[in-house]
Amino acid sequence: MLCVEEAEETLRELRSALEKAGVLLPSLGLDPVSLAREAPCPLVEPGRCSVATARRLAVVLTGVAR
Repeated sequence: MLCVEEAEETLRELRSALEKAGVLLPSLGLDPVSLAREAPCPLVEPGRCSVATARRLAVVLTGVAR
């Protein structure tokens, strides 16, 4: 289950970094289908967000202020 623990920790780090940047992805989580495998190694599911949130994320990632 090390892979799952690592994914959960990474998810917490990503959520925290996004929060510090003022970006909230409400559906951010681990992909349940990838958790259901016999040997789970989950994928991070960024989830759905509004256009405004996607724009904010793009700004944060590119370091360009609007």
